[in-house]
Amino acid sequence: MRIAVVTESFLPTLNGVTTSACRVVECLAADGHDVVVVCPGPAPAEHAGVPVVAVPSVSVRAFPLGVPTRAVRDVLTDFAPDVVHVASPFVLGARALSLADQLGIPAVAVYQTDMPSYLAQHGPGAVGAGAAGAAWRWIRRVHGLATLTLAPSTPTLAELAAHGVRDTARWGRGVDTTLYHPSRRLGVGALRAGLAPDGEVLVGYVGRLAPEKELWRLEDVARIPRTRLVVVGDGPARVRTGMRLAEAVASMPGRPNRPPVLLGQRSGEALADAYAALDVFVHPGTRETFGQTLQEAAAGGLPVVAPARGGPLDLVQHDRTGLLFDPDVPGDLADRVRALVADPERRALLGMAGRVAVEGRTWPGVVDELVDHYRAAMAMHAERPVRAA
Repeated sequence: MRIAVVTESFLPTLNGVTTSACRVVECLAADGHDVVVVCPGPAPAEHAGVPVVAVPSVSVRAFPLGVPTRAVRDVLTDFAPDVVHVASPFVLGARALSLADQLGIPAVAVYQTDMPSYLAQHGPGAVGAGAAGAAWRWIRRVHGLATLTLAPSTPTLAELAAHGVRDTARWGRGVDTTLYHPSRRLGVGALRAGLAPDGEVLVGYVGRLAPEKELWRLEDVARIPRTRLVVVGDGPARVRTGMRLAEAVASMPGRPNRPPVLLGQRSGEALADAYAALDVFVHPGTRETFGQTLQEAAAGGLPVVAPARGGPLDLVQHDRTGLLFDPDVPGDLADRVRALVADPERRALLGMAGRVAVEGRTWPGVVDELVDHYRAAMAMHAERPVRAA
């Protein structure tokens, strides 16, 4: 099969869209498919032996936004793909979907980013609501050009349906169960000793440091006695997050915890080691369409605490593979974490169950499902009437 992957984010930018796009490209190439990638520049010339075409980009909140130049049309016409895979379409992806529609090529759009909620959060009152409404109108228009839209969780599918996005199906994400493995904990003793010199329970977050991640919820967590908060990641809110978390700890009555530590952006082995050093994993954000870091933490045998909203509802079985907190109840997140801090045996049981739950979610298996979706989109496209010129 010939597949053109058009993605709004790619290396060297690190985020969930990039991770998913890279794993998809790697698995498709390993299975013998012909693949080309179109993405914002700067980018590597190839990835996993697959050619990468980088288009110009502009920086928006430190994020490279691809400019849809003539190169997008040239790739689709010259490569002549059987299907176009568009990851998190917004600007570059919207142009790719429009061209695929014009050229009569089946297209699969992958919905990954809850942009309407982000806009509603950043804008005050009616301004935010208006921006969110405009975003949903754009999403309906863009995804209306796709043959099939894939969403990563059942709550996200329901939200798309409620806003008029049709022809959808669920497609989850894989996780590297070899890289993220409970046995890695045996090799991070020195890292743990440096982070918890007095035997503190290490509670950690991994992800982008940005307002939409609702990192303010970690302030209560940072004040739980005999713990230390570890934050892995980078983003526009790094300085403010570090200051607020440090102030939260300093304001504790009695002897305060050690200051939270921000380890910065990590990937590969270094990221896996950071997970392995933790005792409890926490994800505070309520606007996740999936929650890839929850899978990575679970693969490493960590008990996870996440909001009972959005993507985590598919990933966390409450009191079996982790704990879900009610984001509308003040202090509920800290209460859930506090219960795990006080109970090492419960942490171990939840962590083991979480590991078992993700062992079958390998990237090769998930990409096999994706290829089935490609075939379904091709069949759907073949059955649709030809548009008048």
